[in-house]
Amino acid sequence: GKGKGKGKGCPPHRSSSSPEQAKAKAKAKVGVVEAPAHFAMAQGTSKYDRQLRIWGNQGQLALEKASICLLNCGATGAETLKNLVLAGIGSITIVDAAKVELADLGNNFLVDWDSLGLSRASCVCALLQELNDSVGAKFVEESPEKLLELNPTFFSQFNIVIATQMVESALLKLDGICRRQNVMLLIGRSYGLTGLVRISVKEHCIIESKPDSIVDDLRLHKPWRELKRFADEFDVKIQDSLVHKHIPYAVLLIKAAEDWKETHGGSLPFTRNERAEFKALVALSRQADDEDNYKEAVSSCYKIWSLPGISMELQQILDDNAAEVHSSSTDFWVMVSALKAFVEEEGEGEPPLDGTIPDMTSLTEYYLNLQKIYQARAEEDVCAVEARVRNILKEIGRDPQSISRLTIKQFCKNARNIRVFRYQALADEFSSKSGPELQKLLAVEENSNPTIYILLRAVDRFAAMYNHYPGDFDGEFEDDVSRLKAIATSVLNEMGGGGTSLSEDLISEMCRFGAAEIHCIASVIGGIVSQETIKLLTRQFTPLSGTFIYNGMDSTSLVLHF
Repeated sequence: GKGKGKGKGCPPHRSSSSPEQAKAKAKAKVGVVEAPAHFAMAQGTSKYDRQLRIWGNQGQLALEKASICLLNCGATGAETLKNLVLAGIGSITIVDAAKVELADLGNNFLVDWDSLGLSRASCVCALLQELNDSVGAKFVEESPEKLLELNPTFFSQFNIVIATQMVESALLKLDGICRRQNVMLLIGRSYGLTGLVRISVKEHCIIESKPDSIVDDLRLHKPWRELKRFADEFDVKIQDSLVHKHIPYAVLLIKAAEDWKETHGGSLPFTRNERAEFKALVALSRQADDEDNYKEAVSSCYKIWSLPGISMELQQILDDNAAEVHSSSTDFWVMVSALKAFVEEEGEGEPPLDGTIPDMTSLTEYYLNLQKIYQARAEEDVCAVEARVRNILKEIGRDPQSISRLTIKQFCKNARNIRVFRYQALADEFSSKSGPELQKLLAVEENSNPTIYILLRAVDRFAAMYNHYPGDFDGEFEDDVSRLKAIATSVLNEMGGGGTSLSEDLISEMCRFGAAEIHCIASVIGGIVSQETIKLLTRQFTPLSGTFIYNGMDSTSLVLHF
């Protein structure tokens, strides 16, 4: 439902006390109040078996070492922490000065009737520990805004700060503090049937981006000596049907490519007709309809001419100024520098081979021998990159052994898909002249999500001006609509988008929300925030690259880039 009363969109900013102090009606005391906690790490793999299949042991270890600070544990914050606690995060600290109110009972399942009037941070903290006693949990009974003023260095102890339901002015201050202290910041907000998620970090480097689709790196167009020798051992005209139907398709394509180049001046198929002709050439050697290896070869012919190569994203990383390393460069950029040299020299324009091959119809002996050839070549590439890494570390005055071989091997295996994200500061986003881009999006009649971004910024200005959120009080609804429209238009004008009209219906809806934090929307936003947190901590998968807007009215979303 619709929240009524002052400031329902953000938790009240007043000091509160622990449950024991509240029951004794003692005077509140500002400070850190520890919840009963067990800090032992999770033992074995059975507890987290399903998620280990997604981000592996290294990813889980990163989570178990992480320390997270949550600002405001309303519905959105509670949903976020619930997911992270179940995933086995190392420790959490909740900063919230609010007491549990009736509104919390309607949208926060980590409080109950017995919690009314008690510290919300304490109640949420205690119930979260019941979900996973391996997680360390603390709470600080203080408003985040006050903590920003009194103790800004408090945030330096965390890997990530998650700010939920905070207004624009406080977020600007928090972002500046986190950037100075090199702490990652994640912002989550639920507002009626809309929501927002934003990442703010100077630089985030990913080795295991795990793209949804990849092209197998088999180097069939340019087999190295050992691979060519292996392929030459097979005769595609052999009459032994058992052998013929189990020749790996990689071998069939290597031999077909060699035959093609002999009659085409050393060139591979290029035009559409040539590629069709090449497929026919491969199929020509098929002796029976049940030869699945030939079916695989025909369907994989594109691997001869659709080469992985160096992607645009990888080339940008190789050309980045950070690849010119110095003593304070991160391990990632030292390895990028080594990779760049490898591509130019040993790799002959290609990154290291990852050493994996797809399933193929083949005899076990043939497949294993082929697999060993690829693994051996991948190992050679790792050794070459490792040697360059050691030399670079020595040149910049660092311990040549400071980067482990395991890390280098993982880097080489994923070299094609490494990624770097740099997020602009909130102050730069809020002052950017991105109105023209927003105007183009707003021109699409069906797309109301850019308007939601403008309105989410406008409601904070509204609250600062009128001391309540639009729609908080029924008697002022019509006036609030007019006021919000004027403020939203002002925000858009500041961004350089003057002359663009905003949806009257959507402005009225934002007022109708009354800044309510609805559980169903909070669960979506909390889920996304926790997902992005795991991506950042494990340095796996690709995080959101911009400001994520969720529209619960028509179940759509949009990522805005400024």
